[in-house]
Amino acid sequence: MSPATPSPIAFPDVILPQSASQLRTEVRSFLDEERARGTVLGRPDSWLAGWDPGFSRRLAERGWVGMALPTEYGGAGRGFLERYVVIEELLAAGAPVSAHWVSDRQAGPSVLEHGTDEQRRFFLPRIAAGQCFFSIGMSEKGSGSDLASVATRAERTTTGGWRLTGTKMWTGGAHANDYAIVLARTDETEDKHAGLSQFIVDLRAPGVRIEPIRLMSGEHRFNALHLEGVELPGSMLLGRRGDGWKQVTGELAFERSGPERYLSTFPLLVSLLRELEQRSVTAEQLTHVGILTARLHSIRRLSLGVAASLDAGAPADIRAALVKDLGTRLEGTLTETVRSVLPTPADPHATPGSHPELLAFALLHSPGYTLRGGTNEILRGIITRGLEQH
Repeated sequence: MSPATPSPIAFPDVILPQSASQLRTEVRSFLDEERARGTVLGRPDSWLAGWDPGFSRRLAERGWVGMALPTEYGGAGRGFLERYVVIEELLAAGAPVSAHWVSDRQAGPSVLEHGTDEQRRFFLPRIAAGQCFFSIGMSEKGSGSDLASVATRAERTTTGGWRLTGTKMWTGGAHANDYAIVLARTDETEDKHAGLSQFIVDLRAPGVRIEPIRLMSGEHRFNALHLEGVELPGSMLLGRRGDGWKQVTGELAFERSGPERYLSTFPLLVSLLRELEQRSVTAEQLTHVGILTARLHSIRRLSLGVAASLDAGAPADIRAALVKDLGTRLEGTLTETVRSVLPTPADPHATPGSHPELLAFALLHSPGYTLRGGTNEILRGIITRGLEQH
């Protein structure tokens, strides 16, 4: 490899487009309208826990779902950096974006890159209109971050279609969404990374059984997705047979690098600042807030660098893994720091939106921060191998 090749963890310094400032103003005005409507409640983890299809459709009417998709397929054609401005405003406000989140973040770009023209023309306009919601079927028992060991099988049928058998775990939103992109083994090979393919599965098809997996809070966000001989037409193969691993690793750059990887608990920091405004603040409290703010700013710059790479069509999987590792650790640190700066007891039964209730919500969600999207230990292995190869 040439010495001039950029390091896989070299992040470009990003300047947002001139349109970003006006776009940010427009989004904040929209959020003010939604607060008046009672839909934006400033909650942590809103991209996971805020399922509101009506909100998603109103957002889509503004052109803010499927922003980076080409206008030919119903998108706005505005690029990943402008999309970044919109989603960081939504997450900072704790807006209920989980209904369209996976469709906008992963499924749309994946179908655009790997799908047939028939798939693009069917799915992408519906995604951009906030009318088609996706889940992702990757993880399994014994096959979480190590996706190459998946046991779900896809077998050819006599009619030229596929029959899927297996169980996907931690499939977010499968009980409410329309489709799932499922990774399955289509061929037995010595190389475990080969012989994998992706399929688009109708979540209401015969043979699909969805079993709830509840969080500690009792919330139903995740599921075991049982595929019990689900029959698919040949047209629901996404991309080329055997290219599933390559497609998934490219897709994970979208999943691991966005603002949701460090802003999930940001509304709790906002709540802390509002509480501190009503008190006499010590220098130590201000120091803790300053450290959190500095870390947020730094990780945001890295995350923007990945968005710029995606905008340019450049590989970003290693940089995305680094952002995810740093960002999700900060999410947990932020929650614990807020609890130490202002020792208010967490109370899940307190008034919704109050500081004790938001703190309890963030704490109950905290075990998942460093797990979802790939455990941080696995991500560090990806980063290390990338640096060794460089």
